[in-house]
Amino acid sequence: MKITPLSKRLTAYLEKHNIQKSFEKQQFLFEQNPCHASLRTEILKPKHLKIYSFRITQKYRAIFVYCGKSTIEIIDINNHYQ
Repeated sequence: MKITPLSKRLTAYLEKHNIQKSFEKQQFLFEQNPCHASLRTEILKPKHLKIYSFRITQKYRAIFVYCGKSTIEIIDINNHYQ
């Protein structure tokens, strides 16, 4: 699985919240196995929109969409509890 490069906005968000290293670790796991248990990858509701998320930390998640069979684009990173 391949993840497209993050936008400047998302890179800035990672830096602002000091979660760059956690993201890099989870990105590596996702690229090896998108269903790895620590990622907790899930489809978001409503399911017909086909928007997914995976865990960066216990507090933050990456929101993504598929851009083909083996590529995803992360469209947002946010606080899971807001």
